[in-house]
Amino acid sequence: MSSVSFAPLVPFQPDNSVSAAAAYTVPIALGDRSYPIHIGAGAVADARAWANLPKAQTALIVTNTTVGPLYAAALQDAIAGVYERVHVIALPDGEAYKDWLHLQRIFDVLLENQADRKTVLFALGGGVIGDMTGFAAACYMRGVPFVQVPTTLLSQVDSSVGGKTAVNHPAGKNMIGAFYQPERVVCDLNALATLPPREVSAGLAEVIKYGPIADLSFLDWLERNMDELRNGHTGLLAQAVKRSCEIKAWVVSQDERESGIRAILNFGHTFGHAIEAGLGFGTWLHGEAVGCGMVMAAHLSERLGLIDAAMVARLTAIISRAGLPVKGPQLNDPSGLSNADAYLSHMRVDKKAQAGDIRFVLIEAGGSAKIGVAEDALVREVIEACCDG
Repeated sequence: MSSVSFAPLVPFQPDNSVSAAAAYTVPIALGDRSYPIHIGAGAVADARAWANLPKAQTALIVTNTTVGPLYAAALQDAIAGVYERVHVIALPDGEAYKDWLHLQRIFDVLLENQADRKTVLFALGGGVIGDMTGFAAACYMRGVPFVQVPTTLLSQVDSSVGGKTAVNHPAGKNMIGAFYQPERVVCDLNALATLPPREVSAGLAEVIKYGPIADLSFLDWLERNMDELRNGHTGLLAQAVKRSCEIKAWVVSQDERESGIRAILNFGHTFGHAIEAGLGFGTWLHGEAVGCGMVMAAHLSERLGLIDAAMVARLTAIISRAGLPVKGPQLNDPSGLSNADAYLSHMRVDKKAQAGDIRFVLIEAGGSAKIGVAEDALVREVIEACCDG
């Protein structure tokens, strides 16, 4: 079991002056691949967010059938002065469509419109659209620029930042992809007001994870403010998005390609990805699976002697208050495996597994993380204790 080394991170200091009405920029330091994260209400309409865009004749906005009618026209207006032609493609909405077939539809539109290697792609939507657009940009003509315009809480605080792009395979989540950094990320906080409660809860899972792995002061703040965050308090959501981006930027700037510290961002994801694949992609939202996965990972951490039962109970209560499931489901497994073995089977094909060993992000007292493995028998105990039925 290996500890993860950190550069110093300043603990979270709540700042009530941070509001949705103001504009903030969080930088990601990656040398010549560095870029800003612009955060603010109305950021899409703020000319400062679009200064110095990559020059090209053509841009393509990739969105989905839910987000497109709400925001595509505003994004077109914002970038119309830069690009002579701005095309739009709206894919079906949902994790079930994050696959090779729908990725090909992006390539079809690019080729039909004779897009060249300077064409800029804009990902307007949640994590599915961001991942697929980034992967399309990484592949088309061996790489064209792209910009992230995340519209869900989950994508603003996590998936739009850091350059992970992918599509799903029936056997596992995000198994086909590439590291490919965007030119910038533009988080318009006004988009959060249109999210249904289930999507807000799913996003809060990725906010919560930053506390136990890196900053217990942030977890304390989330615990105090969870009810208002869940109800869409704009000033508090602005603080949550800003702090989440700061922590992710701090991690990614140290380990762009997940060879060390970046793996801690997968807290809850080993169990969570098994839930998503085992139920069928889209049955549970990604954040719901991660929230439940964090509970399971906390139980495993306790059984390995890294945290006490009080921390498990505390984290479980926060996740539950966010409106997330804290009991794992029974997975669909036609081969007749037990539920625990079905989880283990999916976890062994997770991209974090190495040489057949399942790697877990385990939390320690004090707000730090370890990457480690555990005996199958112990993992089975956790699954059996944490699942319904």
